[in-house]
Amino acid sequence: MRILLIEPNKAPATIGGEDVFIYEPLALEYVAAGVAEDHDVQILDLRLEKDLENVLNGFRPDVVGITGYTVHVNSVRRLFEQVHEWNPRALTVVGGHHATVVPDDFVSPVIDLIVLGQGVFTFREIVRRFEKGKGFGEIPGLAFAKDGRLVRSEALVPAPLDDLPLPRRDLTARYRAQYFSDRMRPLASVRTSKGCPYRCKFCALWKLTGGRYLKRKPECVVEELAGIEESFVFFADDESLIDARRMNRLATLIDEAGIRKRYFLYGRSDTIASNPELIAQWRDVGLERVFVGLEFWRDEDLDYVGKGSTARDNERAVKILLDLGIEVYASLIVRPDFTRADFNALHAYCRDLGLGLATFPVLTPLPGTDLYREVRSEMITHNYDYFDFIHTLLPTTLPLETFYERYHQLYSSAIPWGKRLAHLSKYRPGDIAPFLRGYYRFLHQLRMAYLDYDGQLESKAG
Repeated sequence: MRILLIEPNKAPATIGGEDVFIYEPLALEYVAAGVAEDHDVQILDLRLEKDLENVLNGFRPDVVGITGYTVHVNSVRRLFEQVHEWNPRALTVVGGHHATVVPDDFVSPVIDLIVLGQGVFTFREIVRRFEKGKGFGEIPGLAFAKDGRLVRSEALVPAPLDDLPLPRRDLTARYRAQYFSDRMRPLASVRTSKGCPYRCKFCALWKLTGGRYLKRKPECVVEELAGIEESFVFFADDESLIDARRMNRLATLIDEAGIRKRYFLYGRSDTIASNPELIAQWRDVGLERVFVGLEFWRDEDLDYVGKGSTARDNERAVKILLDLGIEVYASLIVRPDFTRADFNALHAYCRDLGLGLATFPVLTPLPGTDLYREVRSEMITHNYDYFDFIHTLLPTTLPLETFYERYHQLYSSAIPWGKRLAHLSKYRPGDIAPFLRGYYRFLHQLRMAYLDYDGQLESKAG
């Protein structure tokens, strides 16, 4: 059978996304690995290749699977409409994060099946049964529409990560040179773990694994790393450093194997603050950058989102990383109720910490999170195209235009120009101009984002 797996592109109204970074579609490469030995499989990355119609006409798939996050919901629906119009007999399957937490959003006559959770073995069984003309109701981890309502099969127990086949990176060979995170290009992705034991109210990832932290054996990770061609490697974990003993073992095995890569991973500030020796060990085997969810500079804000770390942890983690010469890619949340004083304080905090890289997501109540359940009735828009961490979904204390003016100032000046230029010096010469064009386009979109609400929303006076 011919199977087409699609990574969707962002909607026109969405800010950021592939304009800022493009990671390889690792989830689809895993799904493909479950069926590619017995079927003809293609992966289409619509972030990089826009012509779905030509691919459908040329490949003529029997099964089409699409993944996506919340911000992709509208795009995914439109893609399935296009597939259905092309061939209503093609089996259509949706999976991914949003399909798992809100499957009802994909109840549609153009979508046959909704995969809930880990999709590798579920999708393989779907294909097997479709090929034999059998029904799907007995497959665990599925949902589908029946008589206008959503029906779920029995829950799927996630398989151990080491039981999954290695992702089929050969199916993204034509794209691989274009996967990147700013200067890190080309960038491969490797999953070493999944889930998180913490309970942040703005995050649903811990719920997808029932609060468990699933880990791969270091030996299996090293085996995979040895087969990767790219010099830059991103660990696509929800948090890579929680199990310090495992990460110590992984770094030791990487060193013993003589693998020379340049690594980028996620780490909590309290984990980093508690394990400086581990961070130094990873620096020695190639760790160049850590994405740290600092989130806030005030303990009361950290407590509000249930982060479980402190402002002191943030300061210690940043110092440890900078002292080791490791790039800190900080994430600091902007609350919609920020005042001018709050924006000023966050700006000063970035300067005081000596940050050279930072992102400032707006606090976003994503479906499936405790925060969403808490504030859903207060949201000013439910348009999924705006769930991009740039558009506010909640009322702002400042007038909306003023909020985005101050937000723009934060992005454009919280990092001193000297540090920006030092970062730019690490780019390949040919990559600097495209980066700057994309960055200034992003800043312009951010500054004008208040217009996207088209005067339909009212901010609280302030």
